[in-house]
Amino acid sequence: MEITEVRIHLRNEARLKAFATVTFDNAFVVHNMKVVNGNKGLIVCMPSRKIKDGTYKDIAHPISNEFRGRLEEIILGEYNKELARAEASGGIPAPTGAEED
Repeated sequence: MEITEVRIHLRNEARLKAFATVTFDNAFVVHNMKVVNGNKGLIVCMPSRKIKDGTYKDIAHPISNEFRGRLEEIILGEYNKELARAEASGGIPAPTGAEED
């Protein structure tokens, strides 16, 4: 499976740093992956839904650790590029609510 596009939507919040939209094989897209400042640095969280007991359950996620690692590496790489572009152009945009596409 090829990751054919990654779009990063920066956020200026304490823990939530960005949303990511990832396209696979120019045929399937996953929205609302999150780049989050975790306890040990940046992590990528899969899209999730709140269930009745108040916890969250991923609605899409990699099956293998190998693919998860590759996906995280690509998303965080694109996040760092987008962050550098934003800083070079005058800063990170203020939060605007939900992701728009």
